[in-house]
Amino acid sequence: MFWGSSPLLATRAIALGYHRRMKIASWNVNSLKVRLPHLLDWLASARPDVVALQEIKLQDADFPHEALAQAGYRVLVNGQKTYNGVALLSRSEGIDPVLHIPNFDDPQRRVLAATIGDLRIVNLYVVNGQEVGSEKYAYKLAWLAALRDWLAEQIRIYPNLVVLGDFNIAPDDRDVHDPAAWHEQILCSTAERQALQSLLHLGMHDSYRLLHEAGGVYSWWDYRQGAFRRNIGLRIDLVLISSALRTRLLAAGIDKAPRKLERPSDHAPAWVEMSP
Repeated sequence: MFWGSSPLLATRAIALGYHRRMKIASWNVNSLKVRLPHLLDWLASARPDVVALQEIKLQDADFPHEALAQAGYRVLVNGQKTYNGVALLSRSEGIDPVLHIPNFDDPQRRVLAATIGDLRIVNLYVVNGQEVGSEKYAYKLAWLAALRDWLAEQIRIYPNLVVLGDFNIAPDDRDVHDPAAWHEQILCSTAERQALQSLLHLGMHDSYRLLHEAGGVYSWWDYRQGAFRRNIGLRIDLVLISSALRTRLLAAGIDKAPRKLERPSDHAPAWVEMSP
């Protein structure tokens, strides 16, 4: 519905809950069973329109649908017990869901895509890779190559594409607290960063970096050695947007508040705000 520009209509739009910004967020909650109270509190305060969750560590049947419905969200889930698992929460219904990378054999639940409004949202929990040179590292690179091929098709079909999640890759040294210590280590190796760049070359953009050039802002901190208090972290939770959405990007950031709570996830939500 078009509300026009008059003060009366603008006031009516606000009263009915309409707003000019759409907030989209990604959060690796590292067990939704443990972090559900944190998530519900954050949804109430941050009021995002779409949230991509990773590492929910729940089967679909155990997902807290009722609690999230009461919070005002519709849910799509691609769950897995104990490990992995992703979900999409949205104010409006998500349609045409995809639960895996086509033509790639991966039993782990790491992907959930859906169309929400005029946006195609792809939620990812990228393979960690464990250690450079390991079998899991090779699997990560193969997974990312398959992802790139699929996203090349997705962006042709859906120009308004948002790809977000825990990428388990720090894009460059600005996103690493100690680049020398992490040089060619897992999450920061050249091959991983090149794989991420191959996604950007499709016509995707790191939304945070479009608006913020400086480094030192992170989304993940180890639980050990007081890493969060000392800001020893990495920025590995990303929101990528297609070229068609660049002019709609208004703001981007990392919300560190949930990381300060008792028994927090080791990740903080990454978010963007966009115009309609």
